[in-house]
Amino acid sequence: MRSIWKGAISFGLVTIPVKLYSATEQRDVAFHQVHREDGGRIRYKRVCTKDGEEIPYSDIAKGYELPGGEIVVLTDEDFENLPLSSSRRIDVLLFATEEQVDPIYFNKSYYLEPEAQGTKPYVLLRDALEGSGKVAVVKVALRQRESLGTLRVRDGVFVLETMLWPDEVRAPEFKFLEEDVDLRPQELQMATSLIDSMEGEFDPGEYKDAYREALQSVIEAKVEGREVVTQEPEEEAPAAADLLSALRASVEAAKKGRSGGDRAKDDGKADADGKTKRGTSGKAKTGGKSGKPSATKSKARSGSGSRKSA
Repeated sequence: MRSIWKGAISFGLVTIPVKLYSATEQRDVAFHQVHREDGGRIRYKRVCTKDGEEIPYSDIAKGYELPGGEIVVLTDEDFENLPLSSSRRIDVLLFATEEQVDPIYFNKSYYLEPEAQGTKPYVLLRDALEGSGKVAVVKVALRQRESLGTLRVRDGVFVLETMLWPDEVRAPEFKFLEEDVDLRPQELQMATSLIDSMEGEFDPGEYKDAYREALQSVIEAKVEGREVVTQEPEEEAPAAADLLSALRASVEAAKKGRSGGDRAKDDGKADADGKTKRGTSGKAKTGGKSGKPSATKSKARSGSGSRKSA
């Protein structure tokens, strides 16, 4: 990895010099726009809409459009006078529990590596923060933008999560949130049972981007001149007559899938001589509590409860 920024964590009177790296990357397949006939690349020119002339980068400025259509032109000197911090500091403002920071605010993740002279204070703050069970709320200026953020520990390294400002998060203004929705007790109980039957431990390594893999296969086939074979779509199960029936069918399907997965794990264990051991499949948990449930009437509303950040 290559560092994209150098600065320091400012924690009280302690300064910890660090280097910043992007912690994530998109693995999308990149395409160019080309001429269908000969594969030539399509290029776009920077053309002024008033005189039709192609404009070099040196003559391009930023313009803000007013409601009436007029353009306010801003120069480099205008941006130099703005109160954007250039101190290259990650200022720790306070410490809070993870539950207080709604993940909807998170924007982008970065790793922080200590410079050689900052290793000891880095490790000291890392261990103290990890032991506290809290995250540090910080302010930082990156790429001509000032952001709030959090510092947390992942795999022994500080992760800086830049955050959106509160006015950048849209309010969920949907009509159904004001409606009174009648829920039958059996439906609620069956939905709870479905959740329980699908309970498991999340391992991101078990999932893959099937679309990207298939797309890559198509590209490889084109390169090698092979025939591209498309798979037949799977038949969809018929729609259930009502919500309760759909929930019951989902619970049964989840139980079968869980029990089949356990069986496959047991059957897949083989001895060195090639013989396969047979095991009993585990049973899926069933949900629902004993006792007769009371009638339920739920008013849909936009919840603002905190969620634990990942």
